Amino acid sequence: MNESLTAQTPDVTPEGLEAFRQAFRRHAAGVAIVTSITPDGQPAGFTATSLASLAAIPPLATFNMARVASAWPAMTVGNYVAIHMLGPRSQHHAERMAADHGVRFDGDHWHPGSHGVPILSGVTAWMIGRIAEVHEVHNNAIIVIEIEDGEVGDEDDALLYHERTYLKPGQI
Repeated sequence: MNESLTAQTPDVTPEGLEAFRQAFRRHAAGVAIVTSITPDGQPAGFTATSLASLAAIPPLATFNMARVASAWPAMTVGNYVAIHMLGPRSQHHAERMAADHGVRFDGDHWHPGSHGVPILSGVTAWMIGRIAEVHEVHNNAIIVIEIEDGEVGDEDDALLYHERTYLKPGQI
């Protein structure tokens, strides 16, 4: 049990915290990758399972992230991000972006898109948007993106994350 997390949420019992963790491990979620450029011009990115559509008009999306993440410095209002949707054929991107941040952009699996934002190859779709709002909540944040551009790639099954494993529908 992470005692510092329990200390930050004094109204949550250790049993309640463990139930929360177990419940969300059992909650299947779609897998996406968010990429951006840090203030010093370096590519940054991470695997996200919290991506959600917020509105169609204007096109808005949200995702959540920890403020201690290596990509956090890029999450400033007005900066641009790319959101990548994944399928089983692009699972390798999810694994790479969940690994050591020092090697996430080594290789030729990406190219700079508009605003210099990294675009990953072989994804089912990608969208570029401007960060419209950042809402800090404890040690995390909710990021709101206004989508400006995008492209749909080849069709693929959905990629899900469930019980700490990547799966496609029907494998659960």
